[in-house]
Amino acid sequence: MSRLPTTFAANAAAGRASLVTFVTAGDPDPETSLAIVKALPGAGADVIELGMPFSDPMADGPAIQWSSMRALKAGMTLKGTLALVATFRKTDAQTPIVLMGYYNPIYVYGVARFLADAREAGVDGLIVVDLPPEEDDELCLPALAAGLNFIRLATPTTDDARLPAVLANTSGFVYYVSITGITGAATPDFSKVSAAVARIKRHTALPVAVGFGVKTPEHAAAVAQGADGVVVGSALVETIRTSLDGAGKATEGTVAAVTSLVRGLADAVKAVRK
Repeated sequence: MSRLPTTFAANAAAGRASLVTFVTAGDPDPETSLAIVKALPGAGADVIELGMPFSDPMADGPAIQWSSMRALKAGMTLKGTLALVATFRKTDAQTPIVLMGYYNPIYVYGVARFLADAREAGVDGLIVVDLPPEEDDELCLPALAAGLNFIRLATPTTDDARLPAVLANTSGFVYYVSITGITGAATPDFSKVSAAVARIKRHTALPVAVGFGVKTPEHAAAVAQGADGVVVGSALVETIRTSLDGAGKATEGTVAAVTSLVRGLADAVKAVRK
């Protein structure tokens, strides 16, 4: 089994959800970004989603858009993102890493080259938000053939007629977007999350992780009651932003600010027993 299924299965066997944390590669600069990613597992992150910086992240709200802009300004590239993963893997062979982003940088890099380099670097899976199931030949099927999980998004508007197409080639886990709209734009209606997860699980045996709008330990605990995983992103990149100095540079407190929030989120998720 690859790292993603192993991690979700182990936490499920322990009676708890997994905490999935998102940060953008290279935010606020490559060196600090690597330090943050290295610190995430020790703070309680079970899975790391690493954003691939892109100039037009249309599914993301302001917090993640700004994180992409900071990373690009600091010189981060897709090649640099893969190098960050490879460096992380020198000291951590267990924590799953999923690259999340958009198809354009991958297309420019070259699909075959990207998949080979991602696998060699130690990437476990991909979330590419602007490739629908109708375009599976473009990246999804080659990724699966290369041994990478391809995680698909389901939303509140994904009905039972559409779900089979969404789930057909999905692996690793299903990412349920708990709001309609961009990342971090609203707070989910937590009373509806468990029912939505249950509906998806009638169509698949894969774990279902819930994200978009989960910002606090209280939010995380509410989602963990019904989901297999809790995804937090905008709150973390906003924590990075507010830790920077007046010139937008990292401070001595940047890594600590992120890990402090992750510890609170992890404690909340682990406290919900199933």
